[in-house]
Amino acid sequence: MKKIVPVVIRSSDQGLEILAFQHPLAGIQLVKGTIERDEPYEQAAVRELFEESGLVAEPNPKFIGNLAVKLSRQDWYFYVCQIRTEMPEMWIHHCQDGGGLDFEFFWHPLYQQPDDNWHITFQEALGFIKEKQDLF
Repeated sequence: MKKIVPVVIRSSDQGLEILAFQHPLAGIQLVKGTIERDEPYEQAAVRELFEESGLVAEPNPKFIGNLAVKLSRQDWYFYVCQIRTEMPEMWIHHCQDGGGLDFEFFWHPLYQQPDDNWHITFQEALGFIKEKQDLF
């Protein structure tokens, strides 16, 4: 199964930070979703980012690579998305997934190792993104 991971990065005084969220049932995660049948990957990234976070990305996000995730045996495709509006430090977005869930968004320093609150699959994804940071 193919999944899309729209990645949002920002610079801070401490370095690069990545957008992450606390899932109410499954730990800390990155935005990720299913690529619909015949959907261009770039469109899937923009759509999933909006559905899960409420953020509107610029069209044509940048592909940085794909990863065969060990635990789920899924192919994940990573796209860096640009957001032109100011983003808060933290916010809650009510996502319709799973019958309606509140996702608590925040910025995770890219240099910082994920702790045990991170879902194991997303720890693997975060490591992959760190390896690709020269492409941002």
